[in-house]
Amino acid sequence: MDSVNKVAPTVIVIFGATGDLTWRKLIPAIYNLYLDKWIPENFTVIAVGRSNQNDNVFRQHLHEGVDKFSRRGKSKKKDWDAFSQCIVYHKGELADATTYSGLEKKISQLEKKWKTPANRIFYLAVPPVFFEQISTKVGTSGLAQNKKTSRIVIEKPFGHDLESAKSLNRLLHKMFDENQIYRIDHYLGKETVQNIMAFRFANALFEPIWNRNYIDHVQITVSEQLGVENRGNYYETAGALRDMIQNHIMQLLCLIAMEPPVSFNADEVRNRKVDVTNAIRKFKYDDVHKNAVRGQYGEGWVEGKKVKGYRQEPDVNKNSTKETFAAVKFQIDNWRWQGVPFYVRTGKRMNESISVITIQFRPVPHQSFPREATGNWQPNRLVLNIQPAMGIRLRFQAKRPGLEMLLHPVDMLFNYSESYTSGTPEAYETLLLDIMEGDSTLFMRADQVEAAWEVLMPIINSWETNPSVNFPNYAAGMQGPEDAEALIAKDGHNWIVMPPEPE
Repeated sequence: MDSVNKVAPTVIVIFGATGDLTWRKLIPAIYNLYLDKWIPENFTVIAVGRSNQNDNVFRQHLHEGVDKFSRRGKSKKKDWDAFSQCIVYHKGELADATTYSGLEKKISQLEKKWKTPANRIFYLAVPPVFFEQISTKVGTSGLAQNKKTSRIVIEKPFGHDLESAKSLNRLLHKMFDENQIYRIDHYLGKETVQNIMAFRFANALFEPIWNRNYIDHVQITVSEQLGVENRGNYYETAGALRDMIQNHIMQLLCLIAMEPPVSFNADEVRNRKVDVTNAIRKFKYDDVHKNAVRGQYGEGWVEGKKVKGYRQEPDVNKNSTKETFAAVKFQIDNWRWQGVPFYVRTGKRMNESISVITIQFRPVPHQSFPREATGNWQPNRLVLNIQPAMGIRLRFQAKRPGLEMLLHPVDMLFNYSESYTSGTPEAYETLLLDIMEGDSTLFMRADQVEAAWEVLMPIINSWETNPSVNFPNYAAGMQGPEDAEALIAKDGHNWIVMPPEPE
């Protein structure tokens, strides 16, 4: 099979291969890359798990996941049969040295067969508690001796706080160079997230007004209708601030606020993102309550169904004070953004599932139209919708048809699904291909991770020192707690959510 681009021979070792992430996301993504001919001819997935099963039984399990979760729907027998030969199962305990010596033997046999060294990608699809153990074993076993071809991939959460993130970085840097470490955040692989850079830096139209002179404020909303489902154990240690704002939302904020990069070189792009994070005003302990709001959902109704509150979810403390909603007002102290507030919010069991960035522009400096003409006037607004529907909406004023001069807001819409008929790749397809190609542009660097934790630690410390006494404070199916509205209303604003679909 000829690949579209010349990715070198590759072996992907997936630790935790019997888990949900591999079944739902990783194998369907690799399969789609295979169908689109991005996978090199010499390619193998070695799936590491603890259970006893042979290759065929495991392949059948993965086949069910592909049929259920692939963006293409059910696989064709001929395609799957050919692809599945690339997958081998490797039974082993994560703490056992023989697991890693067995991997070395299998990979060496493949390289001998292919007559060339292969890219060795070690994907840690495991809970964070195993990160240290696996990365140490991979590093000390000799599996990753070749620093040019060996890469390690780590899922979020990367650390639980600033100190644990620094500790994990120090550990990884003992075995791997920074350019071998891929800290994966699936949000950055989404088409619309990547399109933010294209939108900003490939068009002369927007960059001149992308600053404090023309932009009034920025809003970022990532809301979910789902509750914590069966992730109670994880969520009790994480909460909304750690789960979403520290990684996904901070990355979105950096893409909106970053300076134009000189090139699309990975470190150049990431340098500009770090500049933004370092410029975010650090909260003093006494300022946290003025700039950050937390919430926890109680019982309520979502799409006509009665749902239970967070404290009634499985594996959740009946008196839990963990937040399922967080809203923060950030200020960026630099020339471009001084005085422009960035409002972010995220929550579970909200009224809709949507990820949206809203750029609210300043009002025109002078209204020359008669008062009756401007009754429906609104400032210009740019909305970047990330999910569920992908699109960009620009709101401006136009004259309504008729003999009178009456202004009315209208929308100019770019809708991905209407403009592009070909299937949009899933985020993991983009990210896995970048890892195989050695492109780290869309992955977080050590200093990015630590800078993001540094920004949020005052809020985390304040909330943990002073547990909330009024939880639950919003009903499932609502837009969050009243305090979130007050956070933005005291500046004269309100939360905006505009769907990208035509009304």
